[in-house]
Amino acid sequence: MHRGSSLSLHFTKLSYLLRYFIQFSYFGKAYHGWQNQPNAITVQEILEHALSVLLREKISVVGAGRTDAGVHAREMYAHFDCGGIDNKIDFIYRLNAFLPSDIAVLNIFGTMQEAHARFDALERSYEYWICDTKNPFLMDAAHYVRHALDIPLMNRAAELLLGKQDFECFSKSKTGVNNYFCCIKKAEWQRQTHHIVFKITADRFLRNMVRAIVGTLLDVGTGKSTLATVKAIIKSRDRTRAGISVPAKGLYLTAVSYPNTIFEK
Repeated sequence: MHRGSSLSLHFTKLSYLLRYFIQFSYFGKAYHGWQNQPNAITVQEILEHALSVLLREKISVVGAGRTDAGVHAREMYAHFDCGGIDNKIDFIYRLNAFLPSDIAVLNIFGTMQEAHARFDALERSYEYWICDTKNPFLMDAAHYVRHALDIPLMNRAAELLLGKQDFECFSKSKTGVNNYFCCIKKAEWQRQTHHIVFKITADRFLRNMVRAIVGTLLDVGTGKSTLATVKAIIKSRDRTRAGISVPAKGLYLTAVSYPNTIFEK
């Protein structure tokens, strides 16, 4: 067979691959974040291995974003291509049986071939959990703050984040992004039964952004800074002027939204 025929068969084979979105969750304590890294265990590595074994072909997954080491996800999405899945319910059951207990697959959707887990996402939501009383049951799931917090004042500070703004002051340096503009649609603190939760939704997030925002708002809640200080921090675009980056263990990716048109009917 000549070279042209070989290439033709190669591309014909690729054209039969189907694209799927996988919805899953994980508790991030044991992992060095989502994205594959040398010499470190990641959620992506574990999921790709499980899919490859069960589907008996090399599977690569593309996530909706990446979470740092120790960060959790109650709802995460990724896409992958394969020859096909006959029984999704049975496959999800077998996949969960193969995965470790801290990663759970919730659903698998067929989607359009050009759909992309990262680039098609419309918005993402996070929560950050705070304990202001010692709680042994949340030791690995929330950040313990010993000082009393002024929640109403922290909510007034959170309102300053709303809308489309340049948030370079809350970003890690040298991240390679083209710009630091994000549109924050929701930012609020809620006191719940056993902990305090900060909820935030935006069209995109910068590296380390939520943890830096929480650290800055905690400074307001403990009286270390003011609303005027938060305004000045945002305007400065200077990460050194914002609050500390709070521990990863309190951060949860809670939702990723997509247009309904990308999923098969």
